Amino acid sequence: MTPRTTALAVHVFTATGAGLAMLAFLAAVAGDWEVMSIWLAAAFVVDGIDGPLARRFGVREYAPEIDGIILDLVIDFLTYVVIPAYAIYASGLLPGWTGWIAVLLVPVASAIYFADTRMKTEDKSFQGFPGCWNMVALSLLVMTPSWWITAALIIALTVAMFLPVKFIHPIRTARWRPLSLAVAALWTGGIVWAAASDFASNPGLTLMVGVSSLYLLTAGALQQLFD
Repeated sequence: MTPRTTALAVHVFTATGAGLAMLAFLAAVAGDWEVMSIWLAAAFVVDGIDGPLARRFGVREYAPEIDGIILDLVIDFLTYVVIPAYAIYASGLLPGWTGWIAVLLVPVASAIYFADTRMKTEDKSFQGFPGCWNMVALSLLVMTPSWWITAALIIALTVAMFLPVKFIHPIRTARWRPLSLAVAALWTGGIVWAAASDFASNPGLTLMVGVSSLYLLTAGALQQLFD
């Protein structure tokens, strides 16, 4: 293939995330959280590798008319924000009127955050919680905490989006990368395990997802302490 054809193919690969988002949404509407989690995990994988592919094959040089950053943000807003917010609402994690905390607070705050030009730091981390509500929703489906813990966590992470606190990118943040990648793989394995077992209660799995989630949420802040 020519460099331009390859670059366009990378854009199409990124765009497949939108199709995966639609499949995840259809599963969420049907209340099939196991299938939803599988499609969201697939979209997460696409999002993790399309950036390196774009840089490897020079999409900005060979297919500049398509803005890969905007394309990525559009898909991320679906898979990271809209579908997870709906899942938190519809799954009963936040029952009754409390579900509107997720339905209204998460998308509004995330829209502002996604448009913030200061979201990336020099070390390829994020400034503020990067709106990874897909990870939050899937972790909550595994751990099923009390509604008030879920509500408090969502409010706290929403506030954290606009605080000068770092959150790592497991792949792009060089500091502690081997550990971060291992923990991210552990978290992903836990979610796959949970989906395969229909999110049945499992103390060991809850501990596995809880500890890995805690690391991914706090590693950036811990790094700041040692700067």
